[in-house]
Amino acid sequence: MSWLSRLFGGKPETGVKAQRLDYLNEALVLERQGDYDAALTSYRLALRDQPNDLTVLQNMAIAFSRTGRLDEAVRAYRKALEIDPMLAGAHYGLAFLLLKRGETEGAGKHLQAFLDHPPLGTVAEREVRHAQATLEQLNNPGAADSPPADPPRSGG
Repeated sequence: MSWLSRLFGGKPETGVKAQRLDYLNEALVLERQGDYDAALTSYRLALRDQPNDLTVLQNMAIAFSRTGRLDEAVRAYRKALEIDPMLAGAHYGLAFLLLKRGETEGAGKHLQAFLDHPPLGTVAEREVRHAQATLEQLNNPGAADSPPADPPRSGG
C-alpha cells in the first residue's frame, strides 16, 4: 500500500511495527515455556527496532532476573527509568534486585518511588503491601528478624 493510500484512510503496511510486536509476543511465549535465553534474544530484536520500548525493557529485566543475570537486569530497569523516571514497575523490580545485592539505601529509595506513584489493580495492591512492609523493615531493622522476602510474582 502506498503512502498516498494510507494518507486517505487505507490500512498501514505491517512493516517494522508488526515485526516488533511479533518479537515481543514471541518472547512472551518463550518465557511462558521457560526458555528465558531464547526470550531474551527476541526481546533484543524488539529493542533493535524500538530501543526505548518500556514494556520490552521491563520484560527483559524480569527474564534476566530469572536467569540469574542480576547486573543485566539492573541495567535494563535503569534504562527504563532513564526513559520514564516514574515507571512504577521498574522501581519495584529494581528495589528488590538492589536488596539482593545488599544495597539497602538504593532499594529504599526505589521502594519509596514505587509507593509514591503505585500502579492500580488487584495485583498491584499485593505489590504495594509488600513494598510497604519491606520499606518499613528497612527503616526499622530491629522490628523483624528476617530479611525482606522476594517480591510476589505477577502473571508475567
